[in-house]
Amino acid sequence: MNIIQFYAPTNDYNEDAKDQFYNRLQSIVEKCQTKDLTILMGDFNAKVGTDNIGFEDIMGRHGLGERNENGERFANLCAFNKLVICGTIFPHKLIHKTTWTSPEHTT
Repeated sequence: MNIIQFYAPTNDYNEDAKDQFYNRLQSIVEKCQTKDLTILMGDFNAKVGTDNIGFEDIMGRHGLGERNENGERFANLCAFNKLVICGTIFPHKLIHKTTWTSPEHTT
């Protein structure tokens, strides 16, 4: 079993920092043997949304809101590595879908 704990840059970070993070995460995931269970956990700072068109193999329709740029990056990483975004498979109460919400409820 492989457990990878991480904190992803927020959507406001510059593109280079986000590219560097996801490239590093990809290199770590690649080192995991495919026969082993691999779990990614942490703060994704991403919204994958409810639209799973093109991502039906890796996510359900029970995400949150609309997919943002970080959500697109994360979904692409999961699709490339055949990792499932489990929190989107079954319905959950809204309170259980986020770890933090800004005071203005914009993020």
